[in-house]
Amino acid sequence: MVSTHPPQARQDAPLPGEAVHTIRLRPGEQDRLLAGHPWIYQNELEGWPPDAAPGDLVDLHDSQGHFLGRGYLNPRTTLAVRVLARGRVPVDQEFFLSRIRQALALRERFMPDRRTRPPQARQDAPLPGPAYRVVHGEADGLPGLVVDRYGDAVAIQLLTAGMDRRRELILTAVEEVLRPRTIVARNDSPMREREGLPRERAILRGQIPPEPTVTINGLDVTVDLLEGQKTGLFLDQIDNYPLIERMAGGADVLDCFCYVGLWSLHAARSGATRVTGIDQSPAAIKQATALAARNGLTDHCAFRVGNVFDELREHDRRREAFDLVILDPPAFVKARNRIPEALAGYKEINLRAMRLLRPGGFLVTCSCSYHLSAEQFLSMLWDAARDVRRTVRLVARGAQGRDHPVLLGLPESEYLKCCVLQVL
Repeated sequence: MVSTHPPQARQDAPLPGEAVHTIRLRPGEQDRLLAGHPWIYQNELEGWPPDAAPGDLVDLHDSQGHFLGRGYLNPRTTLAVRVLARGRVPVDQEFFLSRIRQALALRERFMPDRRTRPPQARQDAPLPGPAYRVVHGEADGLPGLVVDRYGDAVAIQLLTAGMDRRRELILTAVEEVLRPRTIVARNDSPMREREGLPRERAILRGQIPPEPTVTINGLDVTVDLLEGQKTGLFLDQIDNYPLIERMAGGADVLDCFCYVGLWSLHAARSGATRVTGIDQSPAAIKQATALAARNGLTDHCAFRVGNVFDELREHDRRREAFDLVILDPPAFVKARNRIPEALAGYKEINLRAMRLLRPGGFLVTCSCSYHLSAEQFLSMLWDAARDVRRTVRLVARGAQGRDHPVLLGLPESEYLKCCVLQVL
């Protein structure tokens, strides 16, 4: 449900000097935490405070009583505690101000303002703003919080009870550090239900302009802040789009799971002769078509609604051929016990894509499933190549962008795999 008014402050929101529970870990369970992993599971705890409520602060100790760190807890979830700090720091307004300032400083160092005026725009029109992730959960010391910047607008996700309890502290810090005109909550992830929280999409501050626009690698891109996937766009692929620039010239391109067409637009701008984008979402296809027109690329791009599995089978049946195929599907693996099923799906689309490529053509293939390791993904690609009896070589690899840093010690934070293959 979308609300156009900020919700009332939660009655269980923490006040200065809130009580902090103490929990001990079972013998030997502290090793992963000491190595930098910020998650503690229920079965690793010796006991549970009887009066603990979702989002309460907790100090963690080993079985001998030695302090390990401070975090917040949720007795409803298997993942019981998310660690905020290695010390007994107050989790107050200054805590969030400091963490968000640190996160922004990293992005400003590595994410230059690459705004450009699109070719169809008036020369006196204002430049669209940048788009990037400002806060990436655990990697920025704020587990359960995502903050994405879209020009003058900010989209936040409060994914856990611990962060939702501190909503007003977070909003105040975001306003002070980022100075946005608009803040929207994209709290529509299933993760919130597991935390005992309702899903919501809400305008928390300001108003959404008629057509929010950002620049992505020089392309003019409109953003649907309330209805778009994730918080509006898939920001983690921005650094990978330029990988295709040197292989798209003169190419016939098939872009599968194209969403709003950003891979397609990068290919068309780089000289592709023809780009066909396929996605099952009519709204995404409508936006992709509009973005092609907005950037003067309509003559080279065509988008249509379709089921990618069916479309690949049909292209294969008709023995069609392409010079570049892009596979950027949604996560196939939602749980570790579903990996075999997901690998079968990945293998099918990659196998069919390899069959469609002309000799010497390129396949850009991705997975955003953190349960699936890079080694498993490459092994699946090798199996697919063997089954179609094509010689395939890996020529480039990409990962999530620098605004989505990986926390060493938390393998789950390295989730995006992007491989560029040449199929001989």
